[in-house]
Amino acid sequence: MANTDNYHDVQNKQNIVKLRAVLDTLPPFCGEFFRGIADTTSTRTRLAYAYDIRVFFEFLHETNSVCAKMEVKDIPISVLNQVTRQDIEEYLSYISYYEKDGREITNTERGKARKLSCLRSFYNYYFQNERIDKNTAELVPVPKLHEKAIIRLDPNEVATLLDQVEAGSKLTKKELAYHEKTKIRDVALLTLLLGTGIRVSECVGLDIQDVDFENGGIKIRRKGGYEAIVYFGEEVENALLDYMEQRKHVIPSSGHENALFLSLQNRRITVRAVENLVKKYASRVTTLKKITPHKLRSTYGTNLYQETGDIYLVADVLGHKDVNTTRKHYATMQEDRRRMAAKVVRLRED
Repeated sequence: MANTDNYHDVQNKQNIVKLRAVLDTLPPFCGEFFRGIADTTSTRTRLAYAYDIRVFFEFLHETNSVCAKMEVKDIPISVLNQVTRQDIEEYLSYISYYEKDGREITNTERGKARKLSCLRSFYNYYFQNERIDKNTAELVPVPKLHEKAIIRLDPNEVATLLDQVEAGSKLTKKELAYHEKTKIRDVALLTLLLGTGIRVSECVGLDIQDVDFENGGIKIRRKGGYEAIVYFGEEVENALLDYMEQRKHVIPSSGHENALFLSLQNRRITVRAVENLVKKYASRVTTLKKITPHKLRSTYGTNLYQETGDIYLVADVLGHKDVNTTRKHYATMQEDRRRMAAKVVRLRED
């Protein structure tokens, strides 16, 4: 019997299974935390937290004389009271670079900030529930984050990228063989990303029935798990219609009948596959910019803001819960608009 679950249900189930596996390697009391945050976080967030917390306990096992004498699973909750601010600061220093299972792992300032945020939530949960006496993680300042410039494609680069997807003129012979089979799909997929600003996870999660040509919109599942309608223009509509005509003649693999975008194996295309195809085409267009699906999202957001000047509209369309997130990303553009305002108003005629 075919699996009728949609993409997001399948992802949630897989995350839950992975989370249980990670929890089996952690002290039993950690389960309380994950049950406590289950109603306010996604399965993806909880899984990421579990991985981060495991790194923290592995660090304690390696560096703390008390924890070194026991297995990670046997570490008691009382250890959290014994961990000092200096211990946590050393942990943040440790995760800048460490080795595990033969792999080198690094964390940028943003990676360290996210892991500290996770640890703060972890400590705060037990502190609020009077399971520990100290909220030590709250004493550690968040690493200073340096703002990164928005990387996006210029209008001529967008046109060149889409032309390249259609023609494949700069692809290798091996790539061209696949290109003949995927060209219409790839044009539709990249046009959709560039024309709506949806996340790659939202894109691969689309089902055929999520596309509404009558109203010019697609129904997507946002990061927080809620559904939203995102509208598209004529270029996106034409690209989707071309692909949908081809899609009718494809026999999907069992369990992938509803998926909009299919791989060459006729299964729902994955996030990694989309990342790879964007990288493949973008590398033929620009060598100075590292273009990812998220950069296509930034391109759309930038274009929308330049055309409308409405930061609230941009936040709504991109699915940002907090407009300050949007404002932070597009602060440079706001500064440019303020500079432009100074030149527009004239006090006296020449």
